[in-house]
Amino acid sequence: FESDAFVGNALVHMYVKCGDIVHARQVFNKIPEPDVVSWTAMVAGYAENGHGEEALQLFWRMKREGMKPNNVTFISILKACSSPTMLDQGRQIHSHIIKSKLVSDAFLGSTLIDM
Repeated sequence: FESDAFVGNALVHMYVKCGDIVHARQVFNKIPEPDVVSWTAMVAGYAENGHGEEALQLFWRMKREGMKPNNVTFISILKACSSPTMLDQGRQIHSHIIKSKLVSDAFLGSTLIDM
């Protein structure tokens, strides 16, 4: 699977859905050139399994490495910002959403309201 991002992404998603973040991250780290689906699956995995800080760290790394988040990525990372202690991070993410011109996405808008 290491040369096939599609298979790697499916494995990351499977491990995330099973709550096995450690194996999901191991698979993610072996994908030679992760795409937006790879990054989003891992960010979502951290967020969905109560690892908001790790989700944010990976999101910012994704941005630093030049990967452009999509609406699903933003929805996933906003879920990690739903606690009062993460409100400032959520505001930063909101700013990036505006800059990305994705603010009109209905699902993204709903997630912003929930934040």
